[in-house]
Amino acid sequence: MKVNKYISLVVFVLLSFHSVPLLAQNNDVISQVKETIKAGSAKELSKYLNQTVDVTIDDKVESYSKAQAEFIFRDFFKQHPASEFNIIHQGSSKGGQPFAIGQYKSGNETHRVFMKIKTVGNQQLVHEISFVKE
Repeated sequence: MKVNKYISLVVFVLLSFHSVPLLAQNNDVISQVKETIKAGSAKELSKYLNQTVDVTIDDKVESYSKAQAEFIFRDFFKQHPASEFNIIHQGSSKGGQPFAIGQYKSGNETHRVFMKIKTVGNQQLVHEISFVKE
């Protein structure tokens, strides 16, 4: 009986250590994306985008290539320069897909930002991102 408890404990510990790098990687990507958005750098943001990304700006929802999305964000950041950007919640869906919700402030406007992260190969990339005026 003690052997089964010991084996269960070892398996639990090994699985726990295995999931820590994934959690750290998700947090790292989210924090890097946060900094690029805060800086208003579409070029830097594009480094973290999937090859195709679903982008919502207010009521307009489109799928763009990584290069097209960079132009969309360049225009958005030019029209709405960031005064503040904070991640207010992050987690994973029931299926394990990481996400983050943030608040983007520009002048007297506030946008709710939602992003989903997807694993592509061995990278965590933004698969979907939205900026919706509150």
